Amino acid sequence: MNKNLKLGGVVVVASALLLTACSGGGNSGGGPSSAGAETAGADVNKLISINAQPVDNLKQGGTFTLPVGNLGPDFSPFNQNGNNTDNILMLGPVNVAATTGCWLLEANGTPKLNKDFCESFDSKIDGTKQTITIKINDKAVWNNGTPIAADTFINSWKQLSGTIKENNIVTPGAWENIANVVQGATPKDVVVTMKQPTYPLSDLFAGLVNPAINTTKIFNDGFVDNLHPEWMAGPFKVDKYDPAAKTVSMVPNDKWWGEKPVLSSIVFRQMESAATIAAFKNKEIDIAGGRTINAFNQLKGTPDSEVRTGQRLFGGGLNINAAMAPMNDVTVRQAILTAVNRQEIAKVRYNGLNWTETPPGSQMLMPFSPYYQDNYPVKTTGADAAKKVFTDAGYTVGSDGKVVKDGKKVSFKITNFGDDPTALATVQTLQKQLQDAGMDVTIDQKGDNDFGKVVGERTFQMTMSGYSMGADATSAVKQYYDSKNGEFGVGDAAIDARIAKVSSIADDAERNKAAMDIEKDFMAKYFVPGIAFNGPDIFYVRTGLANYGASLFQTIDWSTVGFQK
Repeated sequence: MNKNLKLGGVVVVASALLLTACSGGGNSGGGPSSAGAETAGADVNKLISINAQPVDNLKQGGTFTLPVGNLGPDFSPFNQNGNNTDNILMLGPVNVAATTGCWLLEANGTPKLNKDFCESFDSKIDGTKQTITIKINDKAVWNNGTPIAADTFINSWKQLSGTIKENNIVTPGAWENIANVVQGATPKDVVVTMKQPTYPLSDLFAGLVNPAINTTKIFNDGFVDNLHPEWMAGPFKVDKYDPAAKTVSMVPNDKWWGEKPVLSSIVFRQMESAATIAAFKNKEIDIAGGRTINAFNQLKGTPDSEVRTGQRLFGGGLNINAAMAPMNDVTVRQAILTAVNRQEIAKVRYNGLNWTETPPGSQMLMPFSPYYQDNYPVKTTGADAAKKVFTDAGYTVGSDGKVVKDGKKVSFKITNFGDDPTALATVQTLQKQLQDAGMDVTIDQKGDNDFGKVVGERTFQMTMSGYSMGADATSAVKQYYDSKNGEFGVGDAAIDARIAKVSSIADDAERNKAAMDIEKDFMAKYFVPGIAFNGPDIFYVRTGLANYGASLFQTIDWSTVGFQK
């Protein structure tokens, strides 16, 4: 769950939600023309802008160059330090096996089978026993020539299920419900026995772990400054990783058995937000985020460019590290959420973009989801209300207005990443609100490329960041709110027991309602996360770029990305 969602269309099926920073690059959204967040029942077609074109309309060849805020140092999508939006975006063209596995998503979030890997995925229920049989594509092969076979599925389960306690996995999710995985009639047949019926099926094998990734040392550390292209499978392959130039370049993969790509190369460059503006104007890159008014206005009028807009699949705000003092005191977390004026935060963040939204109330689902409900735990907000939270819990307010307990001020830092002025102004607004409530708050400024390490290793007290949003809350409720593996480091056995039952509910509406009710109770008890905004996606692209942009949940088909004739 990490990092700055700098670009458009970064959606993966894998059940883990991705951490995303709040700096100024990004996908597309409301835009300078008046727009607002969509609520339940929205026509998703209004939220998509990808310039969809058939391959016949595209030039063969060409290079697509994209900026990312975070490039490594850990390139594994499966552990905490690499599970971020920039990393998943960069891996998308070269390692579809890891980023989507057996499943793809439609724009509205509906899953469909990825037949490049899994030709069939059948579930049968016999009493309370669920058995899943999978037929692997006969042509599927890793880049080193090893067939993608039953041993891949067996290893994926072993590495990601949580049974290897030392593995730094993001969340065991649905993997934890698997009792056994074995080879079927041939190496290309897989039989999965579940401990309990598990839904949705698309949470299973939505990312495949190469059998060579079979020790904790490799799993946790093997991808630090090393992409291991031989363990990948996708329409492109890594041509060169240049850590000095902070670039990854890729070319069509001669081992790929699926549709051949249109582009002759893709290049990802690590850049700070401000640098992307000049680079786009100079035609060094083909896309640049315009999600803040500063970036949008500077990019406006760039020759050979166009704006694409859509809804950002993101829930962000106050990412509080409940394991680090003083945030490990629930009173402090409650006071923080009480002190925050989310409307004022949004006003600063979307100033000039003509974007309006009601502050969201869920970290798991977008407001346009039919399953959404507002779970924000605080109704009365402001500095005085926050000070009352403190004093009711035995804190005192000194003559200088600072809140104190046992002689110590409530003091902490908000870590800000990148150089976008709107992002900094948003953090400064939050800082002032917390200071007005008696908290001693400073800003710890870091570069964009520090995000993955700092947040992955949880060496922060608070950041303004958030997570990608999925179309189903089943996996999210476990990733966020489980006491043993949850992102926020708090919870209890009673909530864990409720979480354990969610994935066994077959009915989509009933299952999501159960997940949302857990979130409501969790937030009311532990006062994390501090969800504050979703926001628009706005970015500039090179004129004629096709099949890429604001695509909601739709999985990027990198073989069709290219430029019009």
